Amino acid sequence: MVTILFNKPFGVLSQFTDVKSPTQRPTLSGFDLPKNVYAAGRLDRDSEGLLVLTDNGKLQARLSSPKFKTPKTYLVQVEGAPTEADLHPMRTGLTLKDGPTLPAKARLIAAPDLWLRDPPVRVRKTVPDTWIEITITEGRNRQVRRMCAAIGFPCLRLVRWSVGGWTLDGIGQGKWQAV
Repeated sequence: MVTILFNKPFGVLSQFTDVKSPTQRPTLSGFDLPKNVYAAGRLDRDSEGLLVLTDNGKLQARLSSPKFKTPKTYLVQVEGAPTEADLHPMRTGLTLKDGPTLPAKARLIAAPDLWLRDPPVRVRKTVPDTWIEITITEGRNRQVRRMCAAIGFPCLRLVRWSVGGWTLDGIGQGKWQAV
């Protein structure tokens, strides 16, 4: 059985082909990954970070299914300067258009030492930006982005740092390692 930790770059789809798009977009096929592995969960094209790929169906189901509540931690750069009080709704559970979220862990953090993003994040001189570490146990479509927007702080950059006990520590952008 093969399990891969891949640091997905911004702009890359979490799939191996993109036949439905009229213009070709980067996919996982451009990173020399082992054959017959599939993503356990997804990361949006405009998100970066840890993507777990495996040929183990049970592991894939366990990591992807909300019933197992696998924690996923994100480093999120938001527009504005949220306070601890602003993060409280995330910690107690927000109601989004598709229903209530489970309580998340959320804390303000210093800007992490990450790789440069290509293209760079658009920063406005008149509006501060802040980093938040958010851990969720669900994984709905664009959930972290929608949670940030719901408390009034749009997401500028989203990096998934960990899934369960696995992290990106030591894995460069666009690189992968077997575990």
